[in-house]
Amino acid sequence: MYTLYTRSNCPLCDEAKLMIALVNEEVPLPYTEVDIESDEALHEKYMMMIPVLEKNNRVLVYGNIGYVELLEALET
Repeated sequence: MYTLYTRSNCPLCDEAKLMIALVNEEVPLPYTEVDIESDEALHEKYMMMIPVLEKNNRVLVYGNIGYVELLEALET
C-alpha cells in the first residue's frame, strides 16, 4: 500500500492524484491520502516536499510528480 501525503489548496497535489489515476489504469497503485496539516510531525517533515508518495516509509517521488517519474518510481 502506498501513502500520498498532501495538503489542501495544493495544485501539485491535485496534479499528483491525476497522474496516479492515469498510472493506475496500467499498474495497480492503491494508496491512502494523508493530509500533512492533520499531524504536526508530518507537517514539519513534508511541508517543503509535498506531494510525497511513499511506500514502506520510503519516499518514492515528491514535488512535481509526472507520469514517467511515477512509473519509474514504481519499478524500483
